[in-house]
Amino acid sequence: MRSTILTLILALLAGCEYLPFSGGRLDGLSSAPPENWSSILKQEIIQLETNSEDPYSVNLWIVNIDNTPYVYSGDNYSTWAENIFEEKNVVLKAGGKLFKMEANRVQDARIFEKFASAWEAKYGNRPMNENYNETYLFALSKRLEN
Repeated sequence: MRSTILTLILALLAGCEYLPFSGGRLDGLSSAPPENWSSILKQEIIQLETNSEDPYSVNLWIVNIDNTPYVYSGDNYSTWAENIFEEKNVVLKAGGKLFKMEANRVQDARIFEKFASAWEAKYGNRPMNENYNETYLFALSKRLEN
């Protein structure tokens, strides 16, 4: 019985690429950020690498607002969010390509409302906590330097 339950759990987890399991350095083709993110960010799940000294990567949901990618940790001060506060440089992996980006926390009610609406349109529900001062929303932009 125990082995059946364990097998069932492992089978469920194997198909859950959206779970935020962490990994290390991402691999893929290093690319310049596109002029238009719309086609790349249609995919539901991307990977984000933080902490260039000791790479830490996670699978995340992402939305595109006004041609800017946004990632969200909710009100969970996650390891990847903590890493961004220490170093803004991140790597976004989408469509097999790696994009060197900079992450900046957003604490603006107007942008958060646009984000929450885009999140709901893409994933079917609004963020659980919509107090932008209590959550960790990050806008990704092209790095000014490598």
